[in-house]
Amino acid sequence: MAYATVGDVQARLGRPLTPEEEQLAATLLDDVEAMIRARIPNLDARVVANENYRALVVMVEANAVIRVLKNPEGYRQETEGNYSYSLNVAAAAGYLLVLDSEWALLGASRGAWTIAPVVRSGAGCPPDPWVPGRCWP
Repeated sequence: MAYATVGDVQARLGRPLTPEEEQLAATLLDDVEAMIRARIPNLDARVVANENYRALVVMVEANAVIRVLKNPEGYRQETEGNYSYSLNVAAAAGYLLVLDSEWALLGASRGAWTIAPVVRSGAGCPPDPWVPGRCWP
């Protein structure tokens, strides 16, 4: 069961959901949580350790579902007569996804240019990359 609820989706959407939307939202919330757990296996431990982290998880899950509810067909642009409008590409996706910025909020961004710090324990010296067992000068 997802951390976010249908009520969280409804509150962020700013309108009541239809019964069909409620059913879809509940299913999508479970789906997006499965996506998050695939990248963050220790999700429950992080949520227990930090209440603010739980709020971020709820926000990310609800917003991912809202993107689908707002544009289930995935339209990017629509024209009728002299009237036309287009949607933001991220909002227009129409399918369930967690944005890179949301992964970053959850501390799980992974990409070609992600730099992760290496924490060394103990008072040892940095290893020489060319000579195993030797300290870097």
